[in-house]
Amino acid sequence: MASTVETRKHGGSLIDAHGITLRFGDRLILDNVDITVNRNEITTLIGLNGSGKTSLVRVLLGLTDCQAGKIWHRPDLRIGYAPQSVAIDPTLPLTVSRFLSLGQPISGVDLDELLDEVGAKAVKHDQMAVLSGGEISRVLLARALVGDPELLVLDEPTSGVDVASQAGLYDLIARIRDRRGCGVLLVSHDLHLVMAATQTVVCLNRHVCCTGHPEAVVNDPAFQNLFGAQISSAIALYRHHHDHRHDDAGRIVSLSSSAEPPAR
Repeated sequence: MASTVETRKHGGSLIDAHGITLRFGDRLILDNVDITVNRNEITTLIGLNGSGKTSLVRVLLGLTDCQAGKIWHRPDLRIGYAPQSVAIDPTLPLTVSRFLSLGQPISGVDLDELLDEVGAKAVKHDQMAVLSGGEISRVLLARALVGDPELLVLDEPTSGVDVASQAGLYDLIARIRDRRGCGVLLVSHDLHLVMAATQTVVCLNRHVCCTGHPEAVVNDPAFQNLFGAQISSAIALYRHHHDHRHDDAGRIVSLSSSAEPPAR
C-alpha cells in the first residue's frame, strides 16, 4: 500500500488527488481517479451503488491507503465529517447536546448557536433515539461543524430524510458554505436536487466518467450512458426552472420575492 497523503499549498484547493487506484484483493475499486476540492465550492461525487464513492472518500481522508496515486491536503486542514447514518442504541440515554460533545472538545462552542445554524435548536435536549431522519441529518451536520472546518465531507446527507425536507437540507448546506467560506465534498445520488446546488460534479464508476459544471456533465455521453438520457433531460429541465430556494422546513421561497431576504 502507498502512503498517499501529503501537505502543500496549491491555490484555493483543499484536497488535490491524482491517479488514485485502489484494489481489494483482485477487485478493482478505483481506477486512476483525479479529483480536486476547492475552498468555497461544493463538489458533488455521484455514482451508482458500488461505484466506489465511499471508498474514494476514505482514501481522500487518509483512512484507507491506496495502491497508487497521490493526495495533497492543504497544511493543517480542518475537516468536518458527517456520516450517512449513526447507530444509536434506543435504550441508551443520549441527548443531542451530549452527542455533540462525544469524542471531541466543545469548549468555546456555543451549542445553541451551532444548532440554530442548522435548524435544530429545538431538539438540543431531546434524546437522539427519538429524532426523525431529517433531525438526525441536521444534528450530524452540526457535529461536523464543531471544529470550524475548512472542508465539510457529507456522505449522503439526505439518507432517511423525507422528500419534502431534502431540498431544504441541500439549501442549508449551500448557505453554510456561503457563510463560512468552507469547501464541501458531497456524496449523493439525489441527482435532481444536487445539481441545483453544486459547482462541480464528479461522476464516478470506479473511474471518473466525466467531471465539470453540472450542466456540462448531464449532457456528457458518459453520464447519459450511466444514468440514462431521460434522467439527464429531467435534470436539465429542473435546473432551468429552479427559480426558488427552500427554507429549513423544505417550503418553497421564491428567489424573486423582495419580501424574503437572502439567507445568511
